Amino acid sequence: MPETVRILTARGDGVGEQAELVHAGAGLVRLEVFVREQNVPLVLEIDARDYEPTTVHVLASAPDGTPLGTARLLIDPDDPGQAHLGRLAVRRSARGTGLGARLVAAVEQAAVELATGDGPSAPDRVRMVLSAQEQAMGFYARCGYAPVDGRRYLDAGIWHQDMARFLTR
Repeated sequence: MPETVRILTARGDGVGEQAELVHAGAGLVRLEVFVREQNVPLVLEIDARDYEPTTVHVLASAPDGTPLGTARLLIDPDDPGQAHLGRLAVRRSARGTGLGARLVAAVEQAAVELATGDGPSAPDRVRMVLSAQEQAMGFYARCGYAPVDGRRYLDAGIWHQDMARFLTR
């Protein structure tokens, strides 16, 4: 993937031009990949967590502004030492280019910055968890993630397993 790909972020409750661009682009990619390609019901794909102030959306776009991929970071303010990477989706035209790994890295960077903070009680590391579609587990393993317990479960009709890794500041 060329270096000219732009990576932008916006909080779930963000306003302004960049937030609107990120939210619209992320929604477009997620609808294309999850709803159209994988037949995930729209009611399951878009949820209230998308709009929370502790949610961060990441969008990768081409130089002309075309959305290429997205991911979502969830931070629980009551448990700042843990974060959740989810809704990672890359459009078919950008798959196999390294864009997915760049999105994971952008989410990880945001998680470390937001979850570790600067206060005296801020954790020095973050446990990043994700719910991996089984067909994507190899990708996540290459990004440093390992299965949590090997338990399989259906989510939106697709087999998943939980994976995790620790991130440090």
